[in-house]
Amino acid sequence: MKTIKVVVMMFLTIAMYNCKEAKQGAEDLKNETNESVDSVKEEMKEEMIAETISFKMEAKSDSKVTGDVTFTEENGNVKMKAILTGLTPGEHAIHIHDKADCSSADGKSTGGHWNPTGTPHGKWGANEGFHKGDIGNFTADAEGNATIEFDAQDQWCIGCNDENKNIVGKGVIVHQGVDDYTSQPSGAAGKRVSCTGIIK
Repeated sequence: MKTIKVVVMMFLTIAMYNCKEAKQGAEDLKNETNESVDSVKEEMKEEMIAETISFKMEAKSDSKVTGDVTFTEENGNVKMKAILTGLTPGEHAIHIHDKADCSSADGKSTGGHWNPTGTPHGKWGANEGFHKGDIGNFTADAEGNATIEFDAQDQWCIGCNDENKNIVGKGVIVHQGVDDYTSQPSGAAGKRVSCTGIIK
């Protein structure tokens, strides 16, 4: 009889031990699953947050051209929106230039067009080549107002480590005239009438 009791007790002990192990395993799995879900949620949250930087445009070359420019990066794509006033009616050029330096009265302290890949000046997307700063032309209305929206897709970034894409440290210039897309190195767009530096 004692032998039967001992055997029963052994079976009960083993069963309890196995239940405890199973419960611990389930708890560990639950914790790992929760950690994985939290990690995925955090990654999704980071991807959904858009990086946005905005600046005031400053009049140059005795003009009255001012406004605001905003850059937004989302999922690796950068878009620019500029709202300008004080322009003469008609077409004007807008480019990204080499330096975030608007200290000179004529805006020339920004240097030439931003051209990290050393390509010829041209229209954005041209097969013959174009500068990363070659945004192009826009039209101001009869009151001298204009809104420019430009999608650089994956050709720009805000503060990344790729110097062929990073717009931080560059300048935005609005020109008095029109970019002809052929004259080298800058499209013969005339005076620089408004400027801002892109500083993160």
